[in-house]
Amino acid sequence: MAARVLRRRPALAVVLASGALVATTWAALAPVAPLVSRDQVFEIPKGTWARRMAGEKNEILPSDIRLTLGLRDVLVLRNLDDVPQIFGPTLMMPGQSLRLPFATASSYQFACTAHASGQMTITVEPFPDDPWTRLRWRTRQLARRLDGRTAGGST
Repeated sequence: MAARVLRRRPALAVVLASGALVATTWAALAPVAPLVSRDQVFEIPKGTWARRMAGEKNEILPSDIRLTLGLRDVLVLRNLDDVPQIFGPTLMMPGQSLRLPFATASSYQFACTAHASGQMTITVEPFPDDPWTRLRWRTRQLARRLDGRTAGGST
């Protein structure tokens, strides 16, 4: 009986390894399909400023937002708070949204009053057009979904 179980384990390992190889090959070689919306949406919740003034260190937005050209290359910020918020050179009044499209892969620094540090970095990555880039992009997207960090459908 024990010999039969030992003989089955190598076969299971081969099946699992083959499945992992097929999945990795697909992730690297399959083209990345454009998404329905290219918006990456983040919201500043109501009461953010009041909580910060009360001494709470609440980070409601990530300090580094990653976008991808051609897929998620439009940052949308919604100010749901009761007070104006500053993002870069823009004053966002309560209830306003800011839609900021990016056309160049680069790293951008913005002043942001919704952050305790007062700064936010937007990293815009190039479109994943080669196999290794697609594999890294899909791996990051999966990790973001598992972490629950995606807003609006990455990322």
